[in-house]
Amino acid sequence: MSNQVTLVGYVSSNFTYDHEILGEIFYRMYITIKRDSGVADEIPVLVSERIVNVNTNYIGQYVHIEGQFRSHNQHCEDKTRLILYVFALSLSIVNETHVNNILLEGTICKPPTYRETPQGREIADIMLAVSKGYGKSDYIPCIAWGRNAGYVATMDTGTRIRLTGRVQSRGYSKNGETKTAYEVSVSLLELA
Repeated sequence: MSNQVTLVGYVSSNFTYDHEILGEIFYRMYITIKRDSGVADEIPVLVSERIVNVNTNYIGQYVHIEGQFRSHNQHCEDKTRLILYVFALSLSIVNETHVNNILLEGTICKPPTYRETPQGREIADIMLAVSKGYGKSDYIPCIAWGRNAGYVATMDTGTRIRLTGRVQSRGYSKNGETKTAYEVSVSLLELA
């Protein structure tokens, strides 16, 4: 499979209704996962009522989630926003630990954006199209560092790659408003 996510962290929000399709109701929740550095990522998760009792208070409990990193376009007034979340295929209660792993295989769908930080670190932004099958794709923003950044910066649109890493959240400010971006921080990248 070209889109596999494993998350283990603690539930940091209640369930909120997201949508219903074909009689199945989906809820949004967030789980918090600490990195080795101590920084915490708060990841949105979409979960079906069929795999979790949404009337139970899970806040503070550690959960193991297997799923996929998904995207869809949300149309608001004259803008389109890319909404990212983990789609849970399974959820179980576990002991306290933190795991954040993702494996993606897809096609580079925009030229990678390469730059260097003021401290001289190499960075490349990648937009990866990951097939869902049935002619649809998820569009996943990824960020590569160091040698991976230099390597992917030489690749053309249409190149198929496989990567592993973690799903991360990152705060930023836009027009005086604090927002959160989600992306994949790449640890290993290779041609598929």
